[in-house]
Amino acid sequence: MITRRFFFAVLLVIIAPAFWNSVAAAERLTVVSPVANIRSGPGLEYEILWKVERFHPLEILKRSGKWCFFRDFEGDEGWIHSSLLAAVPAVITRADKCNVRSGPGTGHPVLFTVNRGIPFRVLDTRGAWLHVQHADGDKGWIHRSLVW
Repeated sequence: MITRRFFFAVLLVIIAPAFWNSVAAAERLTVVSPVANIRSGPGLEYEILWKVERFHPLEILKRSGKWCFFRDFEGDEGWIHSSLLAAVPAVITRADKCNVRSGPGTGHPVLFTVNRGIPFRVLDTRGAWLHVQHADGDKGWIHRSLVW
């Protein structure tokens, strides 16, 4: 005799993969213009909520024509025109103070320190370390645990 618990376990094994395959992963894009306006809706007539700088990564949740609705590293949401975005690997610092080093490891000297919310383009990776470049041209290595 099949128990109710067994029946639901089998049903879950059968249905869950189909459900998860139908859920699209959010697309991650990067701001490529020097500065971009974040708007309250998908059009120029909507209010500008805030601005972001080059290399700011965004998680695209949906599209409306040429406009993208996104969520950022702080969970804030808004709209941005798709012409300001590209599939460029980028990260943004999420720790209050982040050391950017001359090489991939804590044995390398600190080149500079940045605060939370600083975006970088990712140039290369070595294990848990990312070789990054800021929009102003500064480069260095940062640990993956410090960024989103």
